[in-house]
Amino acid sequence: MRGAALIALLADLTAGEPPERFHPTVWMGRWISGGRARRRSQSAAASFGEGAALLAGGITISAALAMAVDVAAGAAFGGFAGFARGVALKPALSLRPLLEAGRAVQSALERGQLDDARRLLARHLVSRDTSALSAAEVAGAAIESVAENLNDSVVAPLLAFRVEGLAGAYAFRMINTADAMLGYRTPELEWFGKAAARTDDLAAFIPARVAALLICCTAPVAGGAAGRAAAAALRDATKTASPNAGWPMAAMAGALGVRLTKGSHYELNADGRDPAAADIGRSCRIVALSAVLAAALVDLV
Repeated sequence: MRGAALIALLADLTAGEPPERFHPTVWMGRWISGGRARRRSQSAAASFGEGAALLAGGITISAALAMAVDVAAGAAFGGFAGFARGVALKPALSLRPLLEAGRAVQSALERGQLDDARRLLARHLVSRDTSALSAAEVAGAAIESVAENLNDSVVAPLLAFRVEGLAGAYAFRMINTADAMLGYRTPELEWFGKAAARTDDLAAFIPARVAALLICCTAPVAGGAAGRAAAAALRDATKTASPNAGWPMAAMAGALGVRLTKGSHYELNADGRDPAAADIGRSCRIVALSAVLAAALVDLV
């Protein structure tokens, strides 16, 4: 397993995403979409049970296939098993697309193309309505998403890999994909997606706090402030509805010295200034450095 995390991260940064027909996350999405389309439950209890069964089946299949690959890599590649596992782990990570999305929004804002920035933000980073956001709000939303996804796209799957190998990494990826697709408080999904949402909260609980710590550690290298990041995380992390998202988001707000808001829902680092386009680039550098540090620690510890 030694070296696999850094190899996976390097492959992610250099090779990008695999073709859709070979991408495990795409297969997971199809599993979830198929289960949602076949849904028959009407009551809250039945909907919860059907959603939980769909999630459990997806986790079981994902973990079993990943475990088979893990065992095969160890048997077939001997001394090169770490490299093989790193290649197999790569699709569970998604750092390059995250950084590219953040920088695309930054570039549009720097060109003064606010409508394009709003469109890119909505397409790649957030699910909220972006049509009326100001330039500062677009920058803030991009920074929030980049920070939050440090956990979901890198730290959590790497920690799961460290604990349970490829099976752990892909089990987390299934949980997180299910939450992204089903974890909404709408009449249709309130109960059907509740198991996915709560399981994701549990699976990401420790990684989210590790992600905040990594941001604190790497912020000074990108011109941020470690102490300010830690203070903001400890003070504001619980202001978000999610028990986890607020940790890396608040840490990033403090690191950059900016105020991050989402309407009337929350305000992180309230004493900070309004974020600007350049702050998105700074957040991307902090996230990239944090990802490298996370991978190095997983390989060394």
